[in-house]
Amino acid sequence: MRRTLILVRHGKSSWKDASLSDRARPLAARGLRDAPLMGARLAHLGVKPDLILSSPVCRALTTARLLAAELGYSPNRIAIDEGLYESDAGTLLGVVWALSDDLACVLLVGHDPAFTDLAHGFSSGITRMPTCAVARFIFDAPSWSALPSCSPVVAVLDFPKKR
Repeated sequence: MRRTLILVRHGKSSWKDASLSDRARPLAARGLRDAPLMGARLAHLGVKPDLILSSPVCRALTTARLLAAELGYSPNRIAIDEGLYESDAGTLLGVVWALSDDLACVLLVGHDPAFTDLAHGFSSGITRMPTCAVARFIFDAPSWSALPSCSPVVAVLDFPKKR
């Protein structure tokens, strides 16, 4: 079965209000512009996620909601996973392994350096994920837990300034 994993680093965050906690930092104007752009690019490719899973922090969840709007995915269906915040590539891989095998396409929204590290683990050509970058991987895999033993048949990195 084909499985599509899409890793999205949250959009550019705002540092205007220094009193806000890290979890409460919102997207900056650029992040609010870039997230719908990247969602539209995914929609143009025909991406239809079965699940959007987001970090609980404001900038990631806002990015997920803006992507969802472009993909025709109800924002009320976005699942929140604490494991996508302050994690490492191993923790992220654990989130992926635990996915239901009924899901063919999953989009994760979270943070660096974990997202870059996981993307690099799947494709050595991906060494940096700028804000709002989208790393898309397609695997021929019988289950999500089989991904570590599979090489992606497609590995593409896109980001707002790429085009």
